[in-house]
Amino acid sequence: MPFVPPTSEQLGLYLGLDEIQGDRADLLLESAVALCETVVKPLPEGAQAVVLSVAGRAYVNPQQVSYETIGPMSVQRPSGSGGLYLTKADKSALKSLAGRGGAFTVDPTPPSADPSPTWPIGDGDFVDEFEPGWGY
Repeated sequence: MPFVPPTSEQLGLYLGLDEIQGDRADLLLESAVALCETVVKPLPEGAQAVVLSVAGRAYVNPQQVSYETIGPMSVQRPSGSGGLYLTKADKSALKSLAGRGGAFTVDPTPPSADPSPTWPIGDGDFVDEFEPGWGY
């Protein structure tokens, strides 16, 4: 099943918002898809979670505010918690969904390789005398 981009309604559900600005949400979702495609293209099935996460961060904190005080309330967010960006975890998840994560083995042996020995194994091929300089 191919990747289906999430909708602005799904972004609203993801963020727990009753109302969402549809045009702004659509722009952020399109931008998040484009940003995710810089890591993996085409996006794999299941990448909707990463796209929603990327767009959700940008929707709730577009100016990348890290500290805010309103009256007696103050909120401090981690640096880099706003705007449109991919975290290491986002990149890792995209690669894993695309089947590019984890360890793998590469066998350099060509399919035409013959498993029989290539060195002389018979007594007739062995010379009793060594070349000069071998210390014998």
